[in-house]
Amino acid sequence: MPRAVHSADAPKAIGAYSQAMIHGDLLYLSGQIPIDPSAGDLVEGDFAAQMQQILDNLQAVCVAAGTDLRRAVKLQVYLSDLGNFATVNALMEQFFTPPYPARAALQVAALPRAAAVEIDGIVALRETGNATD
Repeated sequence: MPRAVHSADAPKAIGAYSQAMIHGDLLYLSGQIPIDPSAGDLVEGDFAAQMQQILDNLQAVCVAAGTDLRRAVKLQVYLSDLGNFATVNALMEQFFTPPYPARAALQVAALPRAAAVEIDGIVALRETGNATD
């Protein structure tokens, strides 16, 4: 039976959804935009600061589920401007280590609260071993 996950250290859901759901050995993360959970406002600043807030928010939900964002197996990155794609890659290289999670990145017409980026994903609840090349 799927189980909802909630972290007070991440923004509250702004709709009829859970921050994440556990099913089997996987955590399904709802999309996070760069909202500071203490203030409830979008993070001011450059794109990198917004990405960092999203990663912090996703990590908080992962911790509440007993895992770590670095166990992500798949991430989806939604960008309001595909011109930020190189920055996404650079920040992902700083946060994750090989083997990197599978990922999709696409430009969308708009995101909630006029955010520049949103990320959702699937995370393993425990170490599953690494595939070899």
